[in-house]
Amino acid sequence: MTIALKDISILVVDDEQSIREFLEIMLRREGAKVSTAASGNEALEQLQKNEIQLVVTDISMPGMTGIELLTQIRQRHPHVAIIVMTAFGSAESAVAAMKLGAIDYLTKPFEIEEMKISIQSALRSLALETENRNLRSELKKSFSVNNMIGNSPAMQVVFDLIDKVASTKANIMILGESGTGKELVAHAIHRSHAEPQSPFMVINCAAVPEQLFESELFGHKRGSFTGAVADKKGLLELANKGTLFLDEVGDIPLPFQVKLLRVIQQRCFKPVGGTEDVQMDVRIICATNKNLEEEVQQGKFREDLFYRLNVIQIKMPPLRERKEDISLLANHFLTKFRLAMGKSVQSISVEAMSFLENYSFPGNVRELENILERAVALETKSAIFPESLPSKLIHETINSLPTPVKKATETAKSGITEQFNLEKGVEAYERDHILKALDQTGGVKKRAAEILGISFRSLRYRIDKYGIADPNPEESD
Repeated sequence: MTIALKDISILVVDDEQSIREFLEIMLRREGAKVSTAASGNEALEQLQKNEIQLVVTDISMPGMTGIELLTQIRQRHPHVAIIVMTAFGSAESAVAAMKLGAIDYLTKPFEIEEMKISIQSALRSLALETENRNLRSELKKSFSVNNMIGNSPAMQVVFDLIDKVASTKANIMILGESGTGKELVAHAIHRSHAEPQSPFMVINCAAVPEQLFESELFGHKRGSFTGAVADKKGLLELANKGTLFLDEVGDIPLPFQVKLLRVIQQRCFKPVGGTEDVQMDVRIICATNKNLEEEVQQGKFREDLFYRLNVIQIKMPPLRERKEDISLLANHFLTKFRLAMGKSVQSISVEAMSFLENYSFPGNVRELENILERAVALETKSAIFPESLPSKLIHETINSLPTPVKKATETAKSGITEQFNLEKGVEAYERDHILKALDQTGGVKKRAAEILGISFRSLRYRIDKYGIADPNPEESD
C-alpha cells in the first residue's frame, strides 16, 4: 500500500545545505509539506512550533548529533516517525539509532527510490501506531466503568450502585454466576473512591486449604507452626487503608467464619502465634456464585457473618439476561485481541454475530471473551465468520436462530424435503442478512457489503431485487 505524501509534514535535518535543498525539492514534488533545519537545536524549535509527522535527519552533525536529536524527539514528541541518514561505514550509529526508535536508516549516498521506499515504510508504521492508539482510546470510551462494559438496563443498575456505594465504607456482597465480572465490580468500587496508592488485596477462598486460611488472612509469627521460618504479614494487614476482596466467600471454612466475624466487629486481629492486636482499616468486598441464604439455612454459613458481609448487595446479571450487550462486548474483545495478536480482523460478520446473540453463554462474559480470543487467532479473513466459532456454540444455537437461517441450516443437515423451495429459501436467507448488515452499519451500504463479502453493486442489486427500502439512496460506489 502506497501512502500519498499530500499534506504529510516532513522535517529534513542536515548541516549540508545541498542535502537539505535536494530532499526539499524531491519531497515537495511528491506533495509533502517540507521544512528544513541545519542543526539539532533548530530542528527542536521547528518541532515545538509546527505539527511534524516525519523527521529525516543526518546522524553526523556538529553540535547536537543525530543520535542526541533522536533521543530528544523521542522524549518530547513520541509520536513523530524518524528516519536517519548515515555516512557509509557507520553501521554502529545506525544500529544505535534503530534501538532508540528510528524506523529506518539510509546510507549516504542513496538513490531517490531508496528514500521514497524508506518514507513509505515510516508512514505505514506511523499510520499503524495512530490506528492502534485510537483503538485503545476507543476501548476506554462510552458504556464502560473501570473496564466494565454494558449498555443494558441491567448493567446500568449495576453502574448506578457502584457510583452510590463507592464513597461509603460499608461491606459489599456481589452475587452472580461464574464469569459475570464480580471481581471487576470490586475493582471498580475500590478505584472509584480509594486513593491511587491504596491496596486492593484478593483471596480466592475456594483455593486456600482450610489449615492455611488463618495464616493467609491474619499472617503468622516465626516458629508459630512447622514451616513458619519467618514473620509473614497476612492479607488483612496488607490491605490496610484499602480493600480486601473475598472471592467465593461461600467457601470459607465454617470453623474460621467465627474468627472472621470477630475481626469485622472489633476491627483488629492477632497473627498466628502473635500476642499483640493489629489494628486494621479495611473495606471488605466479597463475592459468591452460591445462594448464601440457602447455605445459612443448611448450616453451612453463619447467619451473623452473612449479615455482616451483606450490608449492600449487588447482583451481576448473567449474559443471557443482557443480550443487548453481546454485540458491544464482542466488538470490545475483537479489538482487544486484534491489537494483542497484531491481526487484521476488522469486524464480526452478521451471521457470526447472530450465532453469538442467540447462544446461552453458560460461562457468561468470560466465555464470550475466550470465544473471541479463539476466533481472532483462527480467522484469516478481514471479518470473523461462523467457521471460526466453536462447533458447540453453532450446534446449540441453531434452534434459536432467525427462521430463514434455521431453515437453511436444518435443510443442509437433514436433506432437501418436498416442502422446501430452494430459491425462496435462499432469497429469504439473503434478505434477512442484508437487513441485518444494513442495520449494523447504520445504512452505510459500502460497509454492509464488506461485512457480507459482496461488492457494492451486488448489494445494491439485491436491495432492489428484494424490495428493501434503501436507507441511503445517495450513497455511490
